[in-house]
Amino acid sequence: MRGIPAETRKRILAAATDLFYAKGIRAVGVDAIAAAAGVTKRTLYLHFDGKDDLIAAYLEARNEPVLAGLIKSVMRSSGGIAAQIEGLFLAFARQAGNPNWHGCPFARAVSELRETPNDAVSEIAARHKRAFEDWLAEHLASHHVAEPALVARQLMVLVDGCITQILIHRDPSYAAAAAAAAVALVERRLPD
Repeated sequence: MRGIPAETRKRILAAATDLFYAKGIRAVGVDAIAAAAGVTKRTLYLHFDGKDDLIAAYLEARNEPVLAGLIKSVMRSSGGIAAQIEGLFLAFARQAGNPNWHGCPFARAVSELRETPNDAVSEIAARHKRAFEDWLAEHLASHHVAEPALVARQLMVLVDGCITQILIHRDPSYAAAAAAAAVALVERRLPD
């Protein structure tokens, strides 16, 4: 199962992604990642400087797919902007039904590593969150929502709050509550 170095790195990163997301970053050691990837610990260290480097690579690899998924959840609705925003929250309710869904990998990483701050992790997470907030602001502006940057920021608070409440209570109905708040927020700022 040994491959060329690029394939080996991808295999290690895939194993880390699966383990970090399913079990948490702090709960997973490099021994477990190496074993899951079918490589020695020495091989893992040839491709990554250490666990911090692997964590950063994991989050960088998740950035585009997660962002694309969020945008797709908004754009899925053929209705107006309020229906599109509602669709984002309803997607969280659907995802919550999947036993392999563990919330936002970026928020989880920052939360897990809060006692041992990792600047790279915080930077990657902030960049990811900022990218979605900026996209939301542009999308809201294109639909003539007043104060789109403020509304986008408020929606981000609802997004992360919704995900957190679903995880804490194991109750996807928090998505419907967040959706109702988000729709009201957007509809108040639409032109008459």
